[in-house]
Amino acid sequence: MTKPFLLVQLSDPHIGATWADGDSVAGLRAAVESVRRLPDVLDAVLMSGDLADNAADGEYELVRELLAQLGVPVYVLPGNHDDRETLRRHFNLPGAVGTPVQYAVNLGPLRLVVLDSTRPGEDRGELDTGRLRWLDTELARAPDRLTVLALHHPPVSTGIAAWDELGLPAADRRALGDVLERHPQVRRIVAGHVHRTMTAELAGRAVLAVPSTYVQTRLSFNSDEIETAAEPPGFAVHALLGGELASHVQPVT
Repeated sequence: MTKPFLLVQLSDPHIGATWADGDSVAGLRAAVESVRRLPDVLDAVLMSGDLADNAADGEYELVRELLAQLGVPVYVLPGNHDDRETLRRHFNLPGAVGTPVQYAVNLGPLRLVVLDSTRPGEDRGELDTGRLRWLDTELARAPDRLTVLALHHPPVSTGIAAWDELGLPAADRRALGDVLERHPQVRRIVAGHVHRTMTAELAGRAVLAVPSTYVQTRLSFNSDEIETAAEPPGFAVHALLGGELASHVQPVT
């Protein structure tokens, strides 16, 4: 039996956070242990933002220490709570000081492209012309390699007003869709930020937002505020086999 290539996606551990019930460190530790108990050998791990709540050195050190227990390459991207330069320093990420954290890596049969959707100092995101131009150029480098695009803010409307105010502007989402129309090799767009599982579509590609390892948010389309919910944390396992990509959301147990 041929083994699929497996990319695990964790998100939003918010190490150092105290604004919700629960222990952020214990949450990430439990998620890592759940991943370790999977019956299959992993190939890589993606952490899709908000690694730290206060962007402190000690918070990033703890995340790196816990993820190292998985024994596979780890790829991270910034969320709205992260500091780009501190993240770069702790995870040896490319890019000049003051620039978005963006890069691409070839992972066997899969190409992972990381796009920075953060707006420093704010919770909402943005995708300006420079970032989209970088993405267009980077995707053009490998038109025949199946690609996963990762960013923190889901590039779709959630239907929840409070979350959409903290998301990407509609014009930025449309502009990203225009770029993707030129690059059919992008088969999945993955994100975090909303602290719950959500699927949608952009430019004909599936968009998947995954749960937080810290705390989840309640599904409510009529509330003006984001509320937490007593729901289990989780993570995604993206499995690539024979040119087909399947994404599974697995609860932390």
